[in-house]
This record gives sequence, structure tokens and C-alpha cells, in this order.
Amino acid sequence: MHIKSGDTVVIISGKDAGKVGKVLKAFPDKNRVIVEGVNMITRHKKPMGPTEPGGIVKYEGPINASKVMYYCSKDKKGVRVGHTFLNDGKKVRVCKKCGEVLDK
Repeated sequence: MHIKSGDTVVIISGKDAGKVGKVLKAFPDKNRVIVEGVNMITRHKKPMGPTEPGGIVKYEGPINASKVMYYCSKDKKGVRVGHTFLNDGKKVRVCKKCGEVLDK
């Protein structure tokens, strides 16, 4: 996948298009990601004993990784991600627009 946990991404399609958020969790096997503040799901939860109260709970749902682009802080927009090898032979992700190395 071109996106990892901790990356800042921009949503390119759907009801949350244009929003920028941080990837909280990535599921490479399902090609889905959970982005902070995007695809909010509402659940009406029953109380489960005295320690866990009920109520309306909102949380982020997973979205397809093809609907997000890496957000380059230098270019201030969504960019495509490429791969290259460093001099020491390590494979890293790079910004296709400015050439900046994304993996630290």
C-alpha cells in the first residue's frame, strides 16, 4: 500500500472529499485505512453494566485506500507516491511532485 499509519492524507472522493487527516490505522490485507475525523459512524450503544454506560457513540470507519492521497506539507496538496532506493540500498517512498523522501 502507498499509505502507512501516521501519514497525513487528503480525501479525494466521497462525502468527505477535501478533508485532511492523519491515518490512525492501516489494513493492507483489506486495502483500507482509518483516517482521523473522516467517515464518522454513529452507533446507539446499550449500557453494559455499571462501569460501561450507554449512549450515542461516534467513531471513524475504514475507507478504501484508493480514496486517499498522501498530503505533502511542502506542496500543500495531495501528491502521488513513488518508490526509490537510497545509496545504502534502502527502499523509501518519495513525493512525485517535489522529490522529498517521505520515510524517515
